[in-house]
Amino acid sequence: MINWNKAEITASYGKFPQIPLAFPLDPVESGNAVTATTSPSAAIGGERNHGTCFHDYKTCNKRVEIAFSGRSNVGKSSLINKLLNRKALARVSSTPGKTVTINFYTVDNIFIVDLPGYGYAKAAKTEKARFGELTERYLTAGRTSLLIQLIDFRHPPTADDLMMLQFLKNGAIPFVIALTKADKLKKKQRAERRAALVGELEFLRQSDIPVIEFSSETGEGVLELRGEIEKVVQNFTA
Repeated sequence: MINWNKAEITASYGKFPQIPLAFPLDPVESGNAVTATTSPSAAIGGERNHGTCFHDYKTCNKRVEIAFSGRSNVGKSSLINKLLNRKALARVSSTPGKTVTINFYTVDNIFIVDLPGYGYAKAAKTEKARFGELTERYLTAGRTSLLIQLIDFRHPPTADDLMMLQFLKNGAIPFVIALTKADKLKKKQRAERRAALVGELEFLRQSDIPVIEFSSETGEGVLELRGEIEKVVQNFTA
């Protein structure tokens, strides 16, 4: 079982080559890992000459990485804080587009990875391109054991949401959908959105991808989301 009450911030990275393959939080076998003190050329995204270590994260890192993705202002920071029983571990802002780095949090022996929010219309084109490249390079590196894709339950998925879901499916990246701000909908509205979602995300009809209704205000969905993560951790360590 994961001790969800012992989470802490580990590091933030604005460029993919800065992200080390393994973090110097616990001892690792000599020669099997790249640490945060290793030069950028030896870190993931730099020269790919790590041999087994680059390709085998289970051997090298020995940590599950659970990534969180969603558009700006979807409630990602609030969800992470609720999941980890903290009020302000992930910084919550009333201004969209504030997560401009990949943020790593540690809880027990896993990493919670907060990806930059997408879809913020007022962001400069150069910044949007940087966020997109940062996220894409992380997700295509094979580090992600599970991704939690956040969608605002109150509204149909945006074009950016649909593009991200297609990217995950094409890349065979395991994911769970978390429908945020569920407390904002009345019972009838929820039923209407559930029915509409099946048409908006047609692949749900033919898949067993978990869809979890979540509220950072009431805590609804916290246990279900933790359960999905714990299943991944159990499979990783088996």
